[in-house]
Amino acid sequence: MKQFSLWLCTVTAVALLVSACGADDTQLSVDKNGKTVVDRFGQLQVMGTNLCTEAGKPIQLRGMSSFGLQWAGKYANEDVLRWLRDDWNIQVWRAAMYLTQGGYIENPVIKEKVISSIEAALKLGIYVIVDWHVLSDKNPQVYQDRAIEFFTDIAQKYGSNPHVLYEICNEPNGKDVTWQGQIKPYAEAVISAIRRFDPDNIIIVGTSNWSQDVDVAAEDPIRDQKNIMYTLHFYAGTHGEELRQKAEKALAKGLPIFVTEWGASDASGGGGFYLEKSKVWLSFLKKHKISWVNWSVNNKGEESGALVYNADREGKGNWKESDLSLSGRFVRKVLRNEIRIP
Repeated sequence: MKQFSLWLCTVTAVALLVSACGADDTQLSVDKNGKTVVDRFGQLQVMGTNLCTEAGKPIQLRGMSSFGLQWAGKYANEDVLRWLRDDWNIQVWRAAMYLTQGGYIENPVIKEKVISSIEAALKLGIYVIVDWHVLSDKNPQVYQDRAIEFFTDIAQKYGSNPHVLYEICNEPNGKDVTWQGQIKPYAEAVISAIRRFDPDNIIIVGTSNWSQDVDVAAEDPIRDQKNIMYTLHFYAGTHGEELRQKAEKALAKGLPIFVTEWGASDASGGGGFYLEKSKVWLSFLKKHKISWVNWSVNNKGEESGALVYNADREGKGNWKESDLSLSGRFVRKVLRNEIRIP
């Protein structure tokens, strides 16, 4: 009973804080009546370029991503996700499962960190993005059979829950990896496998050039499938107006975009903390109701990490402000609506 009372007080405090800052109900993870974001939004759907609630209301989900689960999987647990929900006010958690570099292809047990993320999200009433983290492997077709096997299993086990979103191709890259040649055919095959068991949940498709070429995908989008969105990634210190123009072109052609990864650093994860450039990007996303997930919950000491070096080495949450990096402090305040984004 004591633990429940403490949880209720924490949730109520966040709800009152967000309300006092002028945020509406859609910006809350848990509202003042104790209803979670999934309780309120239900089965997500895509309408035009908007991510919408089950009732058809456009929304902007906001949340945090794990770091590579092979390195920072200790944070993919209920305690940390509960802290992020109740203290940071996240609505969505992204479980980033690398394929190589010690990831799933080399070490399939990493999948258990994805499962623990899903189970925690189900219990806590938040959304969870299952991220097939194509990166150094470049071409998603290299492990297409394994992707189909993996997502078929996840869809069979969890596809009946509205909490789950599928990110089937993180950042395809390389001059020989194109939208029409490799990415779209891969996506169509994986989408078909997921839809055998999950006809409704959102599927997010990576785009070429490290998921920046949303304008290219908009010229030839995936047809005859509902609830499909497309990935845009940016790092505030590296990407600016040119990438926002590409996003605007894609939106103008009707392409629904989800920013499943962005950082307040440069694209290396380091290079400094770019406060004002991050604010410009967040204002752009707010204007277009583009959902976003910040990279990432780790304590390796880089600027894009939410934690300072060696903070919370056990993965328990309950972080003090001194545990947070400049990026972590900023993103937490944005999520809690303590910083106003115009």
